Amino acid sequence: MQEPTRLFDLLQWRKELHPERPVFKYKENGEWKDHYIDEYIEKSNLISYALMHLGVRKGENIGLISAGRPEWNYVDFGVQQTGAVLLPIYPTISEEDYQYILNDAQVRLLVVETPSLYNKISNIREKLPHLENLCTIVPMEGVKSLNDIYEVGRRYLSEHPEAPQKLQEMKDALTTDDVCTLIYTSGTTGTPKGVMLAHRGLIMNVQEIKHSPSPTWTRALSWLPMCHIYERMMGYLYQWLCFEIAYAESIAKVGDNCKELSPHMLACVPRFIEKVYDKIFRKGEKMTGIKKKIFNWALDLAFRYDLDESKLSLWYKTQKFIADKLVYKEIREGMGGQLGMLVSGGATIQPRLTRFFSCVGLNLYEGYGITECSPLIAVTNSNKKGRKIGSVGFAMREIEVRIDPQTNEIQCRGGNVMKGYYNQPELTAEAIDSEGWFHTGDTGYFDADGYLFITGRTKSMFKTSMGKFINPEVIEEKMKQSPFILDMMVVGAEQKFAAAVIAPDFDMLKDWCVRHDVTATTKEEMIANKTVISRYQRVIDKYNAELGVTEQVKRFVLVADTWSEANKFLTPTQKLIRRNVAAAYKEQINSMYK
Repeated sequence: MQEPTRLFDLLQWRKELHPERPVFKYKENGEWKDHYIDEYIEKSNLISYALMHLGVRKGENIGLISAGRPEWNYVDFGVQQTGAVLLPIYPTISEEDYQYILNDAQVRLLVVETPSLYNKISNIREKLPHLENLCTIVPMEGVKSLNDIYEVGRRYLSEHPEAPQKLQEMKDALTTDDVCTLIYTSGTTGTPKGVMLAHRGLIMNVQEIKHSPSPTWTRALSWLPMCHIYERMMGYLYQWLCFEIAYAESIAKVGDNCKELSPHMLACVPRFIEKVYDKIFRKGEKMTGIKKKIFNWALDLAFRYDLDESKLSLWYKTQKFIADKLVYKEIREGMGGQLGMLVSGGATIQPRLTRFFSCVGLNLYEGYGITECSPLIAVTNSNKKGRKIGSVGFAMREIEVRIDPQTNEIQCRGGNVMKGYYNQPELTAEAIDSEGWFHTGDTGYFDADGYLFITGRTKSMFKTSMGKFINPEVIEEKMKQSPFILDMMVVGAEQKFAAAVIAPDFDMLKDWCVRHDVTATTKEEMIANKTVISRYQRVIDKYNAELGVTEQVKRFVLVADTWSEANKFLTPTQKLIRRNVAAAYKEQINSMYK
């Protein structure tokens, strides 16, 4: 059959290729339940009929606030088939952000997952003049639910026998260049902007990476927010490949769910990879005797791994075989035993972790992109030379990518680029120049072999009072290799030197304090302890030795907070919101320059 050109074409694609396989798995009442393609098609169509009954127009924005689950997809394609535009929103943002986004997009119909989200929207309902219909996915007494939407669709279908033909005509009128989704950026630099994406961009992304997974794989675990374009694109990839998609119960349950379901693929972000490694490292730290020596030897071996195995000596391969039997196999079994591909996106990942996980057998692949590009610009692949340590891979084949010779900014042009920012023509013109080049705001370079390397953000760079430019992200990523550092922000704009605010990994630090007889139990006691501070100074000194003189962190301060979405230090995709961190620790930062 013809390959999909609109995303909702995946419904018929799956129906014809593998109707016997479950499309989704979702745990209900402690048991995993399978959801098949016939249910997917039926409920998507019922939502489309309900929208037709409500008079929803082509291009109208329909809101959805939910974690990943089968119904997320039913709403997605039910909306898309009518030509309306799905507006997915993070379940974790503030009421103020909900108010801004729903009003800016003039949302009339909003679907939320849970009663708690319903209550959150109800708190601001009087400030949402456009909102007419609000329903939940999880039933709530006295409130319209998605089941009611299905019933509206059924009644419309029974009263209008021509409805299927009318829906088909609406679908036929839609092209691959029509807008299918509106996504508001998570806002690391200011007010969220609505990014308008067409079917074409997401289809191009899937086409680019569909050959990397093994044709024998059939299962994926999904845990990242579905409203983020990266996880959403991966979801479309899984559907294209006829995978069974299981939705994790929560981030805390990812490990348990992997063991239950043995997925072949898992999409994640660098922060997740770092935490998995830290958990492995802490387990080794608690070992004793010969067992600990073997564990540390296996870790050291993994950090010397080369993705190009032709460069590995016979002696190295022999050691790796032994390490696999003694250590690596157990690590893989902790992730279900069949996980063949970890896909990392959202930020650059430490090269040592690429070496480690790939050596262990949990092959780590990277991609680089941005919401405005659907999201991919470059990606690694499973070909023999498809990956290089530290690189995010090759530019997508169907687009153009260039590096600005003056600023080193990465720019791209092609069908993956957004249609523009919703109701923001001036901001659109700033982002996409007159020749169609999208300016990413990221800096990087291509090496002689065509691999793309990311070096930072143009807006994150600052200049010291000595006139030296510093890229803080390079320093942060290097120093976060230490298991003692969970998060870090380098500062120093218009100051004589670089300094840092450090959020320790308190799980690691607590274990260290116990092993070294440091009498500190609370976070506040730990960061104030002179022995602890001295240990962190040794960490800083170690990595300073690898940096230029002007890049070295001369002073630092430890803080007792864990940086998260809740305190607005991180975006929902775990990116640092620098302005918020700087404001929260203004006094501590100033003290380092006195």
